[in-house]
Amino acid sequence: MKTRKLGNSGLEVSALGLGCMGMSWAYGPSDRAACLKLLRDAVDLGVTFFDTAEVYGPYTNEELLGEALKPVRQQVVIATKFGFDLSAPGGLSGTNSRPEHIRAVVDASLKRLKIDEIDLLYQHRVDPNVPIEDVAGTIRDLIAEGKVRHFGLSEAGSATIRKAHTVQPVAALQSEYSLFWRPAEAEVLPTLEELGIGFVPFSPLGRGFLTGTINATTEFAPGDHRANNPYLSEENRAANAPVVEAVRRIAADRGLTPAQVALGWLLSRKPWIVPIPGTTKLERLEENLGAADAIFSAEELASIDEVFSTIKVHGNRYAPATLAQVDRR
Repeated sequence: MKTRKLGNSGLEVSALGLGCMGMSWAYGPSDRAACLKLLRDAVDLGVTFFDTAEVYGPYTNEELLGEALKPVRQQVVIATKFGFDLSAPGGLSGTNSRPEHIRAVVDASLKRLKIDEIDLLYQHRVDPNVPIEDVAGTIRDLIAEGKVRHFGLSEAGSATIRKAHTVQPVAALQSEYSLFWRPAEAEVLPTLEELGIGFVPFSPLGRGFLTGTINATTEFAPGDHRANNPYLSEENRAANAPVVEAVRRIAADRGLTPAQVALGWLLSRKPWIVPIPGTTKLERLEENLGAADAIFSAEELASIDEVFSTIKVHGNRYAPATLAQVDRR
C-alpha cells in the first residue's frame, strides 16, 4: 500500500484509510466477529489509518478497534473524535467542547482503544459555545502531556480552521468530499493547501451512491441513516442518476469499478488527500484499495470536471437539524 503525509504534520498514513463508523453505527446491524476479522484483514492488506469516534455506537466502535488493533498497535494510526454531548438519556444532546469535557473524553477513549496516545484527535463538530482557541489550547496541552499526537478538525469552515491553527497546528480536516459532493472546493481546500493541512474526506463514495449499487428502488435496512439523507431520498436518487451514469462511463473507459473511479479521483486531486471509505465486506475493501493505483492525469481530471459541470446534484447531504451543526465560518 502506498502512503501519504497529511499536510505538513509529518503524519504518514496509508493512501486509503478505513472509516469504521458503519461497523457499529448508522448503517444498520453488523456482525462484530466479522468486523474484527475485517479490521485485521485490512492491516494485512496494508491499511494503516483507521477512523473512529466516541459517538459511534456510542463507545462500541472504539472498543472494537481497541480489541482488533492492539496486537498491531505500532503499525497503525488511530484517529478518534470528541465534541458531542452524550450525557442526555438516549444519547446525543448537542455539542460539548469544554476543556474539562475534552479531557474526560480523551481519557475514556484511550482506555477503550487500549492505547497510551491518540494519533489524531478531531473535534467532531465545532462548538459555538466554546472559542476554538480554547479547544486548540486544550489539545496543545494534551499533546504536551503525551496523550495526543496530532490535532484535527471535522466539518470546520475556513475561518475556524485558521483560528485553531494559530494556537495548535491542525494536521488534518475531515469533511465530506466526493464527486457527488464538492462544496469544499470553494474555500476549504484552498485554505488547507495554504496552511499545509491534510484533508480526510468522509463519505468519499457518496454514502455508497457512487458505487452504482443504490438506485431509486433501493430500500434501506432498519437503522440505516441514509434513509434520512435528503440527497438520497427516493425522489433525489432518481434525479441524481446522471451522476452515477457518468461515473460508470468513466469506469468502463478506464477498466475500473465505479468505486475505484470515485476514490482515484480524490487521490488525484491533491497528494495530501486521504479518503476513508467504510465497509464491512472484504471484497469491497479489496476493491476500494485497488483505487490506490487509479490515478488520473491533469488532462483526465479536467475532462471529468467538464462532464460533472453539467450535472446538478439534487438535495442536501443532511437534514436541517444536522446541517445546523456544520460550521460555515
